[in-house]
Amino acid sequence: MVGRLKLVRAGAAVAGASVALMMTAAIPVGADPVKGKVDPDSYVHGHHVNVGNGNEDVNASLISFELSDGTRLQMYCVEINTSIDKKHQMVEQPWDKYPNADSPFHDNRDKINWVLHNGYPVVDTDRLTKVLTDQGATLKNGIDKKEAISATQAAVWHFSDGTDLDESNPLPKGPQDAKADVLALYDYLTGEANVGIGDQPTPALQVAPADLSGAAGTRIGPFTVNTTGDIEKLTTNLPEGVKITDVDGVEFTAEKIKNGAQLFLDVPEATEVGEGTFELTATASIDTGRLFVGENYGEKKKTQSLIVATAETSEIVASAGGNWTETTPPTSSTEAPPSSTTETAPTTETTSSAAPAPQPKNTGGDLAETGASIFAPIMIGIVLVGAGVGALFFQRHRKRA
Repeated sequence: MVGRLKLVRAGAAVAGASVALMMTAAIPVGADPVKGKVDPDSYVHGHHVNVGNGNEDVNASLISFELSDGTRLQMYCVEINTSIDKKHQMVEQPWDKYPNADSPFHDNRDKINWVLHNGYPVVDTDRLTKVLTDQGATLKNGIDKKEAISATQAAVWHFSDGTDLDESNPLPKGPQDAKADVLALYDYLTGEANVGIGDQPTPALQVAPADLSGAAGTRIGPFTVNTTGDIEKLTTNLPEGVKITDVDGVEFTAEKIKNGAQLFLDVPEATEVGEGTFELTATASIDTGRLFVGENYGEKKKTQSLIVATAETSEIVASAGGNWTETTPPTSSTEAPPSSTTETAPTTETTSSAAPAPQPKNTGGDLAETGASIFAPIMIGIVLVGAGVGALFFQRHRKRA
């Protein structure tokens, strides 16, 4: 009886350890998002504009935004009917993460991007004046800063929120001679000239995917680097012998990592089961057109989504990592060599009832692993849990007998 009880307890303990192992293996490593907050004391104000839909008197401004490292950006609003929460942290997001599913932003984001690249401040007031006069527009005094901000923000709202600048009264509080200038620039930015810029700006720094799994004796990857800047530092937290390399096993240093680089965790065959991470630091540009959304949007008080008006350089950090299992030892000395990853073995008929040959291990050391190996500890855990439960039922059955 005591022996059977010890057996049950041991099975349960092993099963619990297996579950813990599976949970540990599944913990992801995330890329560090670019974060910041608005700085309401440093706005550059334009005129109040009349864009209808309850916004007949709304202030158009270049919104000052401060990143976590102190870098300052200028932003336009892309969510007119949501107020700004000045204390709310905001996070850089790709366009398809815009939080309002019903917003015109999704269909018009290429048009918004064109407005930003052809409006103020990317194009200065003198050049905007020349563009408009070359097209035959009649201006009062040429485009000034306040007029340029007002027209550019109104054009952004036209595409992000479906509003229209009131032609009869575009500036409810503005000077009379500014109305024609604002309307002329607005018509240009929303008219036929706007053919859209569909390519989303490159992230300042991104490593994707954030985590991968593989086996010792392989190169786990690729982790692809996207950046608008220069990688200044590569920091690793890896077991001895594990390196960051290219696909051919050549070790990377920070100065060799460029936009589009593909990184691999090169794990020697004798390495024990484990995990490791690496971190990249770059001085990179937060490009015009990058989107910032309130952190945990929808889970707490919302804040207005913003889009970058002018690119600025900032120090950005991103991290990624992976985990690996041990290499499966060969079952016989006549084990077949691994097949090529670019060829598929032909299917042939057979009448033999013999068991299939064991899968050969990867001895080349250069095959990417992107997640299949994580199922090994999961299956082992399931089997051990089942064994523990079976032992428990067996012990109870014997007691009844």
